[in-house]
Amino acid sequence: MNNLKVQQNSYKNSESWTDDLPICKNTGIGFSTNQIYREDGHPQEEHPYEDYSCHFRFSDDFYWYAVFDGHEGKRAADFCSQRMTADVLFSDINEKQSDEEVRDFIRQAFQNVETGYMETLGDLFAERIKIQCNDIPEGLSTYEACRKMPEVMKKIKDLNCELASGTAAAVALISKNKLYVANVGNCRVLLCQTDANSVLKVVQLSIDHDLSNEDELLRLSHIGINPRLFQHKSRLGNQENTRCLGNCAVKGEYKQFDDLAVASQEPVIAEPDIHGGILLDESCRFLLLMTAGLYKSVEEAIETDKVNQYIAQCVVEQFREQATLTGVAQAVVDKVVRLHHDWYMSNSCNKSRTPKREDITLVLRNFNFPMPNALKSPTKPTVQFSTTILTNQISNSDSSQHTLTNLNTISTLSRTNTTSSSEAKTEVEDDIGPDQKIAPYVDFDDFYKSFDMAKRDGTLPYGLA
Repeated sequence: MNNLKVQQNSYKNSESWTDDLPICKNTGIGFSTNQIYREDGHPQEEHPYEDYSCHFRFSDDFYWYAVFDGHEGKRAADFCSQRMTADVLFSDINEKQSDEEVRDFIRQAFQNVETGYMETLGDLFAERIKIQCNDIPEGLSTYEACRKMPEVMKKIKDLNCELASGTAAAVALISKNKLYVANVGNCRVLLCQTDANSVLKVVQLSIDHDLSNEDELLRLSHIGINPRLFQHKSRLGNQENTRCLGNCAVKGEYKQFDDLAVASQEPVIAEPDIHGGILLDESCRFLLLMTAGLYKSVEEAIETDKVNQYIAQCVVEQFREQATLTGVAQAVVDKVVRLHHDWYMSNSCNKSRTPKREDITLVLRNFNFPMPNALKSPTKPTVQFSTTILTNQISNSDSSQHTLTNLNTISTLSRTNTTSSSEAKTEVEDDIGPDQKIAPYVDFDDFYKSFDMAKRDGTLPYGLA
């Protein structure tokens, strides 16, 4: 495929071809690199930033958003973000007539990306086999090889790390005013809506594919893996997620892991969960796509099962304070970063706490939530708001998929100009004098008096005579 060749060539360059695509200006991005917490307070990253995100506007009714949470390097996340964007951009998605056709397209896009990425690993496999066959004497144990030829074994280790590179992904596609969401792994998508009482409802549209998901444990049991082996574990093979893109080490070579060797087929898959199409009406206020680092930091810091509501509440608060959407998204990320850091430092005596935080990426797509302090609205809002007060209401519902968050009492959302055209004309006419000229609003009499006096006295500055 020509698109695949473009994608592969792009991957080799430091710049991405997606840099030239038109972005959605109703979107804000917030991010923070991972951090190891040191006792001396000096900031230190554990690894390079491995997240990628997309927020593109392909036409007036065609938008594409995504977050990719890479692990074991950024190779897989980088490739998948570019390749999947290419598949969407060059597709005939707007010609799809039904929701099922769009969902099938998204499912196929995930499969294409998975297949395309695995095809790029051929050279790595060949290089590893060459080293194993030519540079390591036959019959030499791994321990002896590490002791006698550490440089050779380091090359093999580095190749294995690259082969283990994978990524979780969550994507959102808007076509013809309908929203479609898909994900693999533990990236999360939240749609925030208001009900008839102006209370914000937070709906999680993604599925967390990890070992706390009972459906995923059931799937693993069907292929011969005993779920009880993972009751006190958080990792499946070499990663947390039960689904991902890439990571050939836990897919094609899963037999190398003791816990997975009994599986009758690959335990980690790239099949996405897909939802949509959801009609975007006036109740839809904003959309959030986030990597796991954001909500997991909140979970650790405040130990609550209402993480989605907390994050949505933070977004609402920043809508009232910030001047740009990027400012909103970044302020939310910064708040969570401080929250997690302060939590760890106050509990640092507990050695069971992990002294680090992972990469964080937050994509915020605003539909019609007002920003009182906005510098300039990039586009005409789709919904007009009158002066409204959102009431302080909280639902007692404990549903994980449909929950409410407390907005607190929010002051005026926005003001609409109710002045009629005839009234506006009258206001202008009141400032017009009998000579049909607008009355002056600056009095220069004192200036002219001083000018004449200085001229008579000969003290007028040079050049003004």
